[in-house]
Amino acid sequence: MNHPAPPPALPHAAGADAFLGEAGALLGPRGLTTDPDLMQPWLTDWRGRYTGRALALASPASTAEVAALVKLCAAHRVPIVPQGGNSGMAGGATPDASGTAIILSLRRMNAVRSVSAENGQAVCEAGVILQTLHEAAEAAGLRFPLTLGGKGSATIGGLIATNAGGTQVLRHGTMRAQVLGLEAVLADGSVLDLMTPLKKDNRGFDLKQLLIGSEGTLGIVTAARLRLLPAPGARATAWLGLPSITEAGRVLRHLQKLSGQYLEGFEVLPDQCLASVLAHLPGARAPLTERCPWYALVEYVADTDDDDWLTKLLQDDLIDAEEEGLATNGVIATSQRQADELWRLRDSISAAERARGPAVQHDIAVPVDRMPDFILAAVPAIEAAFPGTQAFGFGHLGDGNVHFHVKAPGGAVRGVWEEREGKAISAAVHDLVTAWGGSISAEHGIGQMKVDELARLHDPVALAVLRQVKAALDPAGLLNPGKLLASPAAS
Repeated sequence: MNHPAPPPALPHAAGADAFLGEAGALLGPRGLTTDPDLMQPWLTDWRGRYTGRALALASPASTAEVAALVKLCAAHRVPIVPQGGNSGMAGGATPDASGTAIILSLRRMNAVRSVSAENGQAVCEAGVILQTLHEAAEAAGLRFPLTLGGKGSATIGGLIATNAGGTQVLRHGTMRAQVLGLEAVLADGSVLDLMTPLKKDNRGFDLKQLLIGSEGTLGIVTAARLRLLPAPGARATAWLGLPSITEAGRVLRHLQKLSGQYLEGFEVLPDQCLASVLAHLPGARAPLTERCPWYALVEYVADTDDDDWLTKLLQDDLIDAEEEGLATNGVIATSQRQADELWRLRDSISAAERARGPAVQHDIAVPVDRMPDFILAAVPAIEAAFPGTQAFGFGHLGDGNVHFHVKAPGGAVRGVWEEREGKAISAAVHDLVTAWGGSISAEHGIGQMKVDELARLHDPVALAVLRQVKAALDPAGLLNPGKLLASPAAS
């Protein structure tokens, strides 16, 4: 964990009191606070790596209030750090140490405005918690096809801002694929209304796609129209033991060929991850009687109400894979409770690994067909470059997203080791993934954590275009400064 030096005292620049007075009159006591105790929980990121200061914490209750506040910030040149559930992994919602910015929290804007079973859509505000949307969709016999471990805290606005992924990308795509319409406040306080969904619309650029994944640097998402799907009537889940991640890739391709329309999840993890979870999670048991070098968690989902039919289909597909010479030692869940227990093992990896001791984690992506080979090459390369470390990868094999962890040598002190070794390790990992044609950020964004690395490794032409877009939409640089893009001088 990085423990930065204490930030300087809050600024007393001319106009700060005037700004706070106007903002307070606009938002009222519920909407604006400068109380250090009330702001404190929101000044540090979820991982505890970044801590900053803020001039105030603003919590508007409507798009109109967001727009008026942003206009006020533009007039006073006050930077804005948008924040949802503060559960990001790259420090993208944490202010810097200067104390000149306000945190603009969207958490009060938490209404699910509508859920329509007729057109399979939901309209919700940016502060809606993902789990709340899941529950609202389920009540209407539908589902929102994106989930992740932080569904109890992640907000819709934050998921859009980072183009979140999760475990269902294989079949349904990232957040980008779920957004049918968008409402956002731009840097000058104007409201961009893109909420009307059209199947065909050739009036220029798709502006909502420009905002998705922009991490609050181009505009502040206040609401979205999202696609919903029929609630799954059947689910079949299997845990496979495999001799290698290469074999896992072969099994994935075989299942896609046989029943790709039903394959919704294909997660892979090495045995050391399972061992960590079994040691960390009370009551957890290994799914198989014998341990294997690698495991795959496979899930089929279908609209039919016939669980037995889908389970039989998965079983037949695995038998077919075995007949083709692929290793399929495994077990199929016989109930939804057993399926949930298998997913709990997968979802507990990050917490279990954190409990084991210091480590540097990386959220990276490589071309899907190269993911097994990348892990096989990257693990020994990093361990050789940093003696005493233990490297391993796990994640979403179907979409190429690798969670690549490098565990510290025995006896390393948490916080100290990451500060001393972390930057060099991450640079080496990022060099590798770039050489393999991949991305240094798969689903958690750039934030402030990877700003320098993006400037170092990304295509210069692409970086120049990103900066030109930023300059056009936020010429004063007030929206989430220091995130995603380094200044041209810094790079």
